[in-house]
Amino acid sequence: MPNPKLTELVLSEEEDETLRRWSRRPKTAQALALRSRIVLRCARGGSNTEVAEELGVQRGTVAKWRARFVADRLDGLLDEPRPGRPRTITDQQVEAVIVKTLESAPRDATHWSTRSMAAESGLTQSAVSRIWRAFGLQPHRQDSWKLSKDPQFVDKVKDVVGLYLAPPERAVVLCVDEKSQIQALDRTAPILPMSPGTPQRATHDYTRHGTSSLYAALDITTGKVIGQLHARHRAIEFKSS
Repeated sequence: MPNPKLTELVLSEEEDETLRRWSRRPKTAQALALRSRIVLRCARGGSNTEVAEELGVQRGTVAKWRARFVADRLDGLLDEPRPGRPRTITDQQVEAVIVKTLESAPRDATHWSTRSMAAESGLTQSAVSRIWRAFGLQPHRQDSWKLSKDPQFVDKVKDVVGLYLAPPERAVVLCVDEKSQIQALDRTAPILPMSPGTPQRATHDYTRHGTSSLYAALDITTGKVIGQLHARHRAIEFKSS
C-alpha cells in the first residue's frame, strides 16, 4: 500500500524524458544523474526507505530530492547558488584592463606593472594580478627573436636536419655549439668571504689576464668532459682537439 504521508509524485512525459536524459549524464554531472534516478524511482512508487535501499543511498537523500522535486519540479534538482561575497568587478572592467595592457603603455615606463595598472584602472593590485593570470598576460616578460639574413639559410637547415634524420651509415654525428666568451678577470684585492649579516665583498676594479679558447666535449656514456686549451680560435685548433 502507498504511504499516505508521502506526496504523490507523478511525472509528465517531458519531465520523464528529461530525467532519463540527465540520469545518463557523464561523470562530470553524476550528482544530477543520481538525483534524476531517485526521482524516476520514486515515481514508480514505494517508500523513501525502499528507494534508498534499491539505489544504495541514504533515506534522507531520497527524502530531500523527492521533496525538492515536488516543490520545484526539474529546477529543484539543480544546485542552489552558493553563499558568498557578491562579485565586485564587472566584465567591462576586466575587458578594459586587458585592452589597456595589450594596446598601451604607461607614460613613465616601458610596460605596465600591477601597481601602475591598478592606479590607472581604479582596481586593486591583487585584482589586476588575478586578471593577468587568468588571461595569461605577463607584461614584464620579453622574448627575443631573430631572422637570418643568410641567403643560404634554408639550404643549410635542410642539410643539418637531414643529417640528424638520416645520417650516413656508420657515421659519427657531433653536435657542436659555441658558448659566449668569458673574460679571464681577477680582482685587484682578495675577495672578502661572506659573514653573518654581510655578503661576500669584492673590489670594483679588476686585472685582465688575457683570453684562452677552451674546446670541450662530453662523453655521454661515462659523463667525462674532455677538454683542451688553445691560444687561438680557428678551425685548425678545433680539428686538432
